[in-house]
Amino acid sequence: MLAFFGRILSQKNKNKKTLDPVKKFLIVGLGNPGPKYADTRHNIGFKILDYIAQKEEVSFETQKLADRTEFRFKGRTFILLKPNTYMNLSGKAVRYWLNKEKIALENLLVVTDDLNLDFGTIRLKQKGSDGGHNGLKDIQQQMQTTKYNRFRFGISDAFSKGNQVDYVLGKWSAKEEEKLPQRLEKAWQLVKSFGTAGIHNTMNNFNNK
Repeated sequence: MLAFFGRILSQKNKNKKTLDPVKKFLIVGLGNPGPKYADTRHNIGFKILDYIAQKEEVSFETQKLADRTEFRFKGRTFILLKPNTYMNLSGKAVRYWLNKEKIALENLLVVTDDLNLDFGTIRLKQKGSDGGHNGLKDIQQQMQTTKYNRFRFGISDAFSKGNQVDYVLGKWSAKEEEKLPQRLEKAWQLVKSFGTAGIHNTMNNFNNK
């Protein structure tokens, strides 16, 4: 009798292990490591993940190619990843951790800045071009696909001709700093919705809001 129940328990554990990967999500924030780049527009991916980690009361640890942490919500595991390879080589960390954690490509979400969107505008997409963004360009090259989910956070294009680099790597304005907390809160809710309600429902509920 004990052997019989032991086999049932073993089978349940096997089934649980089989289902776990479906409920794991890799959330990658793009940015550049180091204090020089902290709080710059280009590092909004890092800033959003730092906000989520604070809200979920978890801490990042430096591991291979990235700073990593995770939290659980409604039976899902969300792995937060900040590549420490610098923006232009982000794809290497994404590919490594997708494979290591055995996470399906459709459960990947890349968080990045977007010059083509007004400040604070949220745009969730399932695929698309790199739009000239070097971080997305490297992910595309490493993964050999443009079909991965990306969460674009608008930083606007309020710069004069020839000043794009200084603008992107510049600090937030006082007005932007004032509005950031509300937008970061929205971003946190979006990430949790992505893992629980799915990409389509999340796009309907959060895009341009």
